Amino acid sequence: MSDDTLLEVSGLKKHFPIKQGFLKRTVGYVKAVDGVDLSVKRGETFAIVGESGCGKSTTGRTILRLEEPTEGQVVFQHSELGKVNIESADAKVLKRVRPEMQIIFQDPFSSLDARMTVGRIIAEPMIINNTLSGQALRDRIAELLTVVGLRPEHASRYPHAFSGGQRQRIGIARALALNPKLIICDEPVSALDVSVQAQVLNLLEDLQRRFDLTYVFISHDLSVVEHISDRVAVMYVGRVVEVGSTDQLFYSPKMPYTEALLSSLPQPDPRNRTRPTLLTGDVPSPANPPSGCYFHTRCPYAQDICKTEEPPLRDTGDGHMAACHFSDTLELKGASRLSEVPKLPEVMARHASQEASK
Repeated sequence: MSDDTLLEVSGLKKHFPIKQGFLKRTVGYVKAVDGVDLSVKRGETFAIVGESGCGKSTTGRTILRLEEPTEGQVVFQHSELGKVNIESADAKVLKRVRPEMQIIFQDPFSSLDARMTVGRIIAEPMIINNTLSGQALRDRIAELLTVVGLRPEHASRYPHAFSGGQRQRIGIARALALNPKLIICDEPVSALDVSVQAQVLNLLEDLQRRFDLTYVFISHDLSVVEHISDRVAVMYVGRVVEVGSTDQLFYSPKMPYTEALLSSLPQPDPRNRTRPTLLTGDVPSPANPPSGCYFHTRCPYAQDICKTEEPPLRDTGDGHMAACHFSDTLELKGASRLSEVPKLPEVMARHASQEASK
C-alpha cells in the first residue's frame, strides 16, 4: 500500500447464506461479492459500475463494514492510526475510524428520518461522537447547510418539506459533519431528475476540491460516471472484470462486457444509428455462477478456454486491468468521443454536396 493510497481492498467476498427447510439449514450461498480487488488513491473519484444486482452497493457497504465481510482484506489509511484493517477491527477501533469513512445513500427519501428535524439529522453524527455541543454545534449545522446550498433556517424544518434534490443535499451535509476523508457515494443521483442530477454532481465536485475528499462513486449510469470519475471498475456477477482510467475504459475497453455496456450510451452524432450490442441469455445467478469466465455464457467472443478457465484480472498496459483471455487480441469498440463528431458546418456542407450530386 503506497503513501498516496487511501483504501486498498484485496480478495473481498460477501456471501449470503441460502436457508431452506423447517430447520433453516444452509443449502448454498449467494455470492454477492466474490473476490474484489480495488485500490483507491487520495483525492480521486473511483467509480464502480455494472448492471443491477452485480454487487456494487454490497461492495461499498462491506468496505464500511455495514455488512460483515465473508473473506478478504480492507485496509484504510487513517489520519492518526495509520493503516487499519477494517475487516478485523474491534468496536473501539471502528468508532475511531468511521468518522473518516462516510456514505451517501441512494434514496434521499428513506435515508432521512421523517420524525427528526434537518438540524437534528445533521447533528446526530456529531452528538454520537461527542465532537461538538451547544452553540458550536448549532454553528456547525448552519455552516454545513450553507456549504451544500441550503439556508441555515432550514435546520428547523422536517424532511417532507424538501424536494428530492434538497433532501440529497441534507444527506451530503450529514456525511460531511465529521470531516471525512473517504465518502462512499451509493448511486447518489439515480433517484433524481436529470436537471437536479447535474446540480448535485457539480456540488460533489466542488466539495471534493474544497475539502480534499476521496469518493468511491457507485452507479449504473455510464454518462454520470464519465462526467465525474477519474478511474472506473466494472463489476459483473460479484467480480471486477475491468479497471482503468476513464479514458481507457470508455474509449479503449479490453473486456467484451464493458463494450456491451458502452454500446448503450447515447451517440453524440445523430447520424450514427448503431444499435446497442444485445447480449444473449440472462445474467447468471450469483448463487450458481458458471464455471470459467462468468461472462462466457453471453459473450460473443467466447472460446472453449472461457468455459473452463477463469481469466485473471491482469495488466494490459498503463495500469489498464482486464479479466479476459483475449484482451490483447480483441479490437473492441468504445464510446464515441465528442471530438470525433462532425461540427455543424461540416455536416451541412456534406449534406449540400450530397443534394447537389443527386
